[in-house]
Amino acid sequence: MRLLSTKATCNSHGQDSSYFLGWQEYEKNPYDEILNPKGIIQMGLAENQLSFDLLESWLAKNPDVSGFKRDGKSIFRELALFQDYHGLSSFKKVMVDFMAEIRGNKVTFDPDHMVLTAGSTSANETLMFCLAEQGDAFLLPTPYYPGFDRDLKWRTGVEIVPIHCSSANNFKITEAALQQAYHEAEKLNLNVKGILVTNPSNPLGTTLSLEELNLLVDFVNGHKNMHLISDEIYSGTVFNSPGFVSVMEVLNNRFSDRDQAIWDRVHVVYSLSKDLGLPGFRVGCIYSENDTVVAAATKMSSFGLVSSQTQYLLSVMLADKKFTRNYLVENQKRLKRRQKMLVSGLMRTGIKCLESNAGLFCWVDMRHLLKSNTFEAEMELWMRIVYDVKLNISPGSSCHCSEPGWFRVCFANMSEETLKLAMKRLKSFVVELSSSSDTDNGENKAHSKRNSLTKWVFRLSSRDHRHRDQEER
Repeated sequence: MRLLSTKATCNSHGQDSSYFLGWQEYEKNPYDEILNPKGIIQMGLAENQLSFDLLESWLAKNPDVSGFKRDGKSIFRELALFQDYHGLSSFKKVMVDFMAEIRGNKVTFDPDHMVLTAGSTSANETLMFCLAEQGDAFLLPTPYYPGFDRDLKWRTGVEIVPIHCSSANNFKITEAALQQAYHEAEKLNLNVKGILVTNPSNPLGTTLSLEELNLLVDFVNGHKNMHLISDEIYSGTVFNSPGFVSVMEVLNNRFSDRDQAIWDRVHVVYSLSKDLGLPGFRVGCIYSENDTVVAAATKMSSFGLVSSQTQYLLSVMLADKKFTRNYLVENQKRLKRRQKMLVSGLMRTGIKCLESNAGLFCWVDMRHLLKSNTFEAEMELWMRIVYDVKLNISPGSSCHCSEPGWFRVCFANMSEETLKLAMKRLKSFVVELSSSSDTDNGENKAHSKRNSLTKWVFRLSSRDHRHRDQEER
């Protein structure tokens, strides 16, 4: 008899991915300008730290809010006592208004169709529990956020089938790729319950085109038991054209009659972790026009509620329309400037990026730095960048990219000085790599521990690509 459950001892959490391994190495040796100037710089964390001064300035001007007061009187007791899982109506009202503002008020949202969750991780997992049975599948375009292997699969038992997208068309979703993924799921005897996309994309930093959105809606509309989940947590980070188009806008324009069945099968996930830079507040939500989904998800939200104190503070902040308007504009300006700084620094190093218009990261092309066009070579390069260059970036294989040599590099979670240092380190590495006549030089300099880790990480990160590589051969 086992001491612990299968769930507790299984290896499907995804924590052994190279994506999380990079974090672990950073935590052992974190860069600090004063205390540890030779440490690892964290460029694997999609966190927005560029506009904290705007938030702190608002809090300084509104001290009663953080002191849990209303009209000068304490409401601590009111907030500290039990609140049910429906959430504060005042917060849900300003939350839907904020979502509409980000979308240019081209769509509106009903607070009664919103379910509050402890971040988007909880929102996505809750939707899996609501929409799929254990062993059912969702289709996800690659590359995709590595955490989805945990969020969507670990506790739910749902499977992910990749929609393989290619650099040949800048990783856009095509009908051929969508059909191929669906047929692959059929071959595996998996019941496909839907498609999940991130828009804007993590890790690409691009918005879905209207053509792609229409393709997805048409595909789901043609399969009566399928759902479409649009994870739009980066919607407020769009800093360049083309602008952001929500799937809800597509539905509004194409299916004006809300009684049409497609409305019951499209769901939006949102949070304040990226747009407001508040991942520690754990504020997310599900928006759905499906009453049954809303009712079930609301009950499930008991396992991941947003605290009443957090809801109160943010309800007052987001109700300040002058502040939210100014914040969104200024934050997007700062993101645009910082992204340009990263792209320019990489270009001076001879490295190009996928052209992006949103997000807190760039999708960086380092294929020319690989020793061979293999995922093993990608892992070897990544290990050198982590251990020798001391930059934690995310390898494309951890995002299930079907082509070796791509990396996600974050730019909004550090100071300009730290980013400049990161580019200086990377440039020195590339110059050394290019000028070296001994192609094995890097391996000879590597520590034995790192060599063993390389083999281990490659084994973990390549398991999803092994079958595909064999087909291409």
